[in-house]
Amino acid sequence: MHVFGALTSYLDVAQVVLYVFWIFFAGLIYYLHRENKREGYPLESERSPYIRVQGFPAVPPPKTFKLPHGGTATVPRVDAPEVIKAAPAEKFLGAPLVPTGNSLADGVGPGAYAQRSNTPELTYEGHPRMVPMRVVSDITPEPRDPDLRGQPVFGGDRVQAGVVKDVWVDLSEPQIRFIEVALTGSARSALVPITFVTLQKRRRQVHVKAILASQFPGVPALANPDQVTLLEEDRIAAYYGAGLLYATAKRPEPFL
Repeated sequence: MHVFGALTSYLDVAQVVLYVFWIFFAGLIYYLHRENKREGYPLESERSPYIRVQGFPAVPPPKTFKLPHGGTATVPRVDAPEVIKAAPAEKFLGAPLVPTGNSLADGVGPGAYAQRSNTPELTYEGHPRMVPMRVVSDITPEPRDPDLRGQPVFGGDRVQAGVVKDVWVDLSEPQIRFIEVALTGSARSALVPITFVTLQKRRRQVHVKAILASQFPGVPALANPDQVTLLEEDRIAAYYGAGLLYATAKRPEPFL
């Protein structure tokens, strides 16, 4: 006697569910890997500008996203070709690039940076996220920590570059992000990411080993003295990153 509609009597439901899960999981991996290529792809080929290096799966079609504070962003997008101020060290494909101009600002190697939006990152409430303490009245240094303001700042050559003018804080995650240095013999100041700062508490000194004192005036300047944009953040961090390798002629050389 056959009972029509009772699928469980002649189907292995557990096995069917397992196959459905495998198909779903494979589709999920395909989808996530494809979505991961919305930025940075297709890659540029050193062999020919007509070759699209995108791998499998291919780059997805453009999609427009609504931003939380207004406006939209479409990715992937077609950007203008970027001018790289560097040349291959050797003639073979994949050879390392060597800066051809200002090695600290050319955006090469450890000094590379992304062409991010030239607008400040915002908090949930829509205010600039990174700001100096002079513009916020409800944030003060922790009493048990040293107040960096007024302390001398020295470069990697142990020459004084200036004095800490102010400290920049993150309003979304309360912590120090930058120190602002009033440069010696100059009317301008320069930001230093806190990750490049070394404190000498006993001497009440701030040391930045990434660059020399004479290289501080080359730090990318801010368009607005009280806020930093996403592009400015990347360019400033890249300047000090490049200094770790290019600040002196000896740094690019091997240790052994």
